[in-house]
Order: sequence, then structure tokens, then C-alpha cells
Amino acid sequence: MRVLLVAPPGAGKGTQGALIATHFDIPHIATGDLLREHVAQRSTLGNAVQEHLNRGELVPDEIVLDMVRTELIDAKEHRGGGYVLDGVPRNMTQARALYQVGLDLDMTANVALHLKADDDELTRRLLARAALEHRSDDTEEVIRRRLALYHEVTHPIVDWYGSRGILVSVDAMRPVQHVARQILTALETMSTLVDFVPESARRSIDLTGLGAAFGDA
Repeated sequence: MRVLLVAPPGAGKGTQGALIATHFDIPHIATGDLLREHVAQRSTLGNAVQEHLNRGELVPDEIVLDMVRTELIDAKEHRGGGYVLDGVPRNMTQARALYQVGLDLDMTANVALHLKADDDELTRRLLARAALEHRSDDTEEVIRRRLALYHEVTHPIVDWYGSRGILVSVDAMRPVQHVARQILTALETMSTLVDFVPESARRSIDLTGLGAAFGDA
């Protein structure tokens, strides 16, 4: 199973990604964690990342995609070829470039998992997390700005994955265990089919209205 995670800040992407990875025994490739690891280890890539951070710049796409390519090759050679990718793509340029990497390695994603949530609920969650972690820079204004950026830059990717027939949308506003159960049930059902159904024959799946079937009142 090869899964891309697409979700706004606060939707539980990291939590659900880790649960999917554990369930299917596949690597959870979280690009933010990987970048921090490379910086801490002072690897060649980490030093390049640190230079950009020191200048107040975003890490260039080519660095992130090179890192992801390396992780995908490792997953293919040592972990059975599955993965959960968390952190990219964040824009259409990255999405298209990532798709080309997948084609080159014969490791394109089977599922683009979209976690949907309301901005007010996401803001509430992120403010609660900021208070818990004593992150005074995560104000409501900053959070609202991050969510607006997501809608402008990242969310258009959802339509693109929908047109490819690999989009699965779930309601991420419910309790974590209910969301996880729904995701794992859907992915288990799909796991035996995805390698035999070409993208041209697939259709997007919207599970956001099935809360009652997974324990919601």
C-alpha cells in the first residue's frame, strides 16, 4: 500500500500516518522529521538545509524531493515497496514532480488520503496544542493565516488527485480512533485491488458521510 497524506494543519496527519504505517508495516516518511534528522546529524543534505534556514528561506523543492526519492528507494529495496508519505506535496509543482519520481521508480501512490476538517475546529485544536506545548508564536492570527495558505496553495492538489481517481476523503473532525478505524477499513479493502486496477479505471471515494457506521452518534 502506497499512501499520500493531504491535510490542513491540525487535522491529525502525523497521528494517522503513524497508525497506517504500523498497521501495514510500511515506512512513515514524514519529511519534516527527516529534515530535522539530517540537520541534527549534520549530513551533506542537513548542511544544505541549514544554510537555507539560516538565510530565512524555504527548503527548495529539489532538496526535499531528493530526500523523498532516497526514502522511496529504501522502501522499495528493503521494506516491500509500501509507504505513507507525510509532508509533501504542498503545492501543484511538488505534486507533479513527486508523480514523476513515482513513475521513475514504479512507486506511484495508490491512494491520496484527504483528511477534511472545518477551519474553526482546526483553529481550536492548534490553539490547544500551542497552549500545551507553550508555543506562544502560534496565535489565532498565525493559525488562520496558515489555514488560508493551505486552502490557496495545497488544497488544489485534492482536485488533481480526484481527477486521477486515487482520492479517498475522510472526515477528520471525529475522534481519532473513529477516523483511524474508517481509514484502515477503507485501505484494507482497497489493498488487494489497487495493484490490479489501472488509474484510468479508478474513481475517487468520499467517506465523509459514513460517520455512523464507524461509531459516531
